[in-house]
Amino acid sequence: MKHGATAERILDAAQRLVQSRGFNGFSYADIAEELGLRKASLHYHFESKDVLGRALMARYRERFRAALAAIEGATSDARERLRRYAKLYLSVLRNEDRMCLCGMLAADFTTLARPVRDEVRRFFDDNEAWLARVLETGRKAGRLAFKGPAAAEAVMLVSGLEGAMLVARSTRGARRFEETARRLLASVGA
Repeated sequence: MKHGATAERILDAAQRLVQSRGFNGFSYADIAEELGLRKASLHYHFESKDVLGRALMARYRERFRAALAAIEGATSDARERLRRYAKLYLSVLRNEDRMCLCGMLAADFTTLARPVRDEVRRFFDDNEAWLARVLETGRKAGRLAFKGPAAAEAVMLVSGLEGAMLVARSTRGARRFEETARRLLASVGA
């Protein structure tokens, strides 16, 4: 197997573990067991858990950016963009009751290495900037209505969706997430 393919398998396993247990809830031994690899092989590809965490976050951010670009390519309507954005979260929640990778890392934030924390911050910054642009464009087009700066509404939406995932997971209710997401979007006219 190519080194790249093995590294991707390691990242996939690590992502599943972080999204279900948190960053501090798994070890290299867990990944090695799941993939049938020796821990030395994991260290060959990612010399430490911190290096793995940073690579995992960078990949997740890139994939999320691609998902946002796909939303933009699919529709120019701000309301529909916001609905599709919320569905990104719902699809993660419905995938084996997982959580947003960055939400899980945010829970472990104070224990993460600085490069991983920086990647988490960039993820939330990217999302809030994208949402602020969608919100402002929608308000200018008369498709959305809210008071105050679009950036503040973007922070509220990200925070609300992340929190709704946590609560929905604890109650095992995707419907609860959907209702909260609907109300959050309604608050900006979507």
